Amino acid sequence: MFQRFEFDFDLSYRLPALLFGVRPTTAYTDVGDEDLHVRFGPWRLRTSLANISGCEQTHRFAFLKTAGPPRLSLADRGVTFATNGRRAVCVRFHEPVAAIERSGRLRHPGATLTVADPAALIAALEEG
Repeated sequence: MFQRFEFDFDLSYRLPALLFGVRPTTAYTDVGDEDLHVRFGPWRLRTSLANISGCEQTHRFAFLKTAGPPRLSLADRGVTFATNGRRAVCVRFHEPVAAIERSGRLRHPGATLTVADPAALIAALEEG
């Protein structure tokens, strides 16, 4: 059993995302009984709910820094899965997780997710 949270695609983000295989049917966040699974086109992030240390709503992202494929923050190694620049949920992890490169050597202490209903995602993560 899981709850699915769709990504909120702004029109300006659709073409850059599509170039990397990210579209509404291949971009979602699932919260299950025990785990969090993010799919963003060919990229995946999976971790247990017990690994989540906190989350909060965030907003205002620069288009050039967020449109297209997942983005790596050079400041903290966090990963951003963005389909709009308006609002998102920032999820922090106790133990960093793999997401944007296949070997798993690069691990992220947090992930930013531009889902359509940030408040509902936060509630689901806090319940878990």
